[in-house]
Amino acid sequence: MNDAEAIAYARGALRAWEVPDCTPRLIKNRENAVFEVVAPDGRRAALRLHRPGYQTNDAIRSELIWMQELADAGMELPRPIPSRCGDLISVVPQAGRMASIVSWVDGVPLGEGGISDEWSEEKQMRLFTALGSELAKLHRLSDGLVLPDNFERAQLGICELLGDNPNWGRFWENPALTDANKTLLLDARRTLAGLLEDYQTDGAGYGLIHADALSENVLVVGGAVTLIDFDDGVFGFRMYELGVAMSQVWDRVGAQKLATALGDGYGLGPEQAKLLPAFTVIRTLASCGWTISRYAPDDPALIGYADRAVRAATRFMAGEALFAG
Repeated sequence: MNDAEAIAYARGALRAWEVPDCTPRLIKNRENAVFEVVAPDGRRAALRLHRPGYQTNDAIRSELIWMQELADAGMELPRPIPSRCGDLISVVPQAGRMASIVSWVDGVPLGEGGISDEWSEEKQMRLFTALGSELAKLHRLSDGLVLPDNFERAQLGICELLGDNPNWGRFWENPALTDANKTLLLDARRTLAGLLEDYQTDGAGYGLIHADALSENVLVVGGAVTLIDFDDGVFGFRMYELGVAMSQVWDRVGAQKLATALGDGYGLGPEQAKLLPAFTVIRTLASCGWTISRYAPDDPALIGYADRAVRAATRFMAGEALFAG
């Protein structure tokens, strides 16, 4: 779907919300196509054309119901806007996709590929503390929700992360890996799976998580942060959530300070904090697998994700401190 097609499909989708005169502004056209639009009440909103085949209609509705319930419980995040028929999603037949609209959040991304260097070190610490606090709030409120019987979101447990066919791809088969690197990642996979099994036995925190709290999906609003893009939300390890947040910054100068700030905001105890490097490595492995079906073997992005996974796994398996000082 090229940009012109995406804009045409977005125009058609808006009819379900009775705003046919709006000209959608394309924000990104990747797996989901996202636009700035005008909601029925005249306010700014975000329209999403959901990627086909990734989530069922019930799963998309469940994502939006979850967001609405969190917003009603006091969390700041985009609110779903029902179509004229009262549904939270609407089919766009020409595109073969579902559409949804949520309220607009004014803010700037925490960064692109990691926290922005435009923030001072002090502000970076404050923002990561705020992010940890916001993720803790998300988990706490989610545990208190009464969700409908047909609520549908995937699981992201040990098997889905580190099994024979992980949800995000068999990361050890990334074509950018050497034979030695493949062996390293397989060794890390076994070690991490054993660690998660022990953690699960000890009563690991598990429940609904955002699962994609990368810097691009965290908007800075004043001194606070707001999560957007709940598309990858699943039932999973709560610590994985924090590993995702660290996965873009683990090797930058000051990463240990960011990890401490994130954990302080979340309220991690000392034993939980020891697991943060492991969950950070797990996310780098998942990302290494994610690229396989999305990029050509010689694409710099695929090579870069593979290199990051190898570097993280090397340090972890050697017993070295993962987070740079």
